[in-house]
Amino acid sequence: MFTIDAHLDLSMNALEWNRDLRKPVSEINEREKNLTDKPDRGKGVVSLPELRRGNIGLVVGTQIGRYVAPGNHLPGWHSPEQAWAQTQGQVAWYKAMEDDGEMVQINDLPSLEKHLELWNDDHANENKPVGYILSLEGADSIVTIKHLERAYAYGLRAIGPAHYGPGRYANGTDATGKMGEKGLALLKEIERLNIILDATHLCDDAFWQALDNFNGHIWASHNNCRALVNHNRQYSDEMIKELVNRGAVIGAALDAWMMVPGWVRGESTPKGMNCNLEVMIDHIDHICQVAGNALHVGIGSDLDGAFGREQCPYDLETIADLQKIPVLLIKRGYTQQDVENMMSGNWLRFLRNAWK
Repeated sequence: MFTIDAHLDLSMNALEWNRDLRKPVSEINEREKNLTDKPDRGKGVVSLPELRRGNIGLVVGTQIGRYVAPGNHLPGWHSPEQAWAQTQGQVAWYKAMEDDGEMVQINDLPSLEKHLELWNDDHANENKPVGYILSLEGADSIVTIKHLERAYAYGLRAIGPAHYGPGRYANGTDATGKMGEKGLALLKEIERLNIILDATHLCDDAFWQALDNFNGHIWASHNNCRALVNHNRQYSDEMIKELVNRGAVIGAALDAWMMVPGWVRGESTPKGMNCNLEVMIDHIDHICQVAGNALHVGIGSDLDGAFGREQCPYDLETIADLQKIPVLLIKRGYTQQDVENMMSGNWLRFLRNAWK
């Protein structure tokens, strides 16, 4: 079944983890088997061949470059200009993949429909380029508001104002506080350019403020449910309801600590916590129950988003195993149409409405 994954940190993996994503996952992991600089070395699940094998023909591919002020101990850059330069290197990687025929940028309705026609032509996927919609996770690298127009010109079509901690435009996960004048000005420019606002990672204060001050298109690329895992990274039922009211789609994520309560980084294991793909279905089902239908949830796996098999469902060997999800949804009582909507149709409906 044709599948869309609304959140993959492909350029980060290529440049910061030094992974040639054109290679099979097994080859990437073999090359990393003796590396110890990161806990997920040798445990990756994402590569372009695996996307093709899993019929995942369209993804939202991210840029990311955090600015950290003095006293902020999160990893990141010491000036917005450095963060901007980091994201420009990531854009260069996507362009290199386009030049090599591995990927193609999808940035408007004609390019979307052309790409869907290619991926639904009944031919094998091996030589098809993976489509990507360019997104920016955290807006710290937008040096000035004018830089957003420059980013739009090279293809940026979605942006999340915050990531973890305090940000230049908005506060994110584990932080609190509303946006100031710069954040509100950013929202206006996002709306003017018809860029999609990604509500993922906004702290509660900024989430509600953003929805009160933004009249454009909103999605949540990778979020799970606070009712199942009680953490500020997740959405409360009230937040889910408001996103549904705004026509948003929420991407279910596969980072184990967001899936099961009580996960301890570096200690918990997927099997020990009984974290499998059925747990993902629990979160999907909860969103559907809150929404009253299956029209507002999709996949935003976040796989290899600084974690690997040590921190994702134990019945997933590579990202191609997203194709196990339809059977699990059918077992829960969802119709074939519901499943097709959740695997790709909901994202496509959203994009066609946003780009019409």
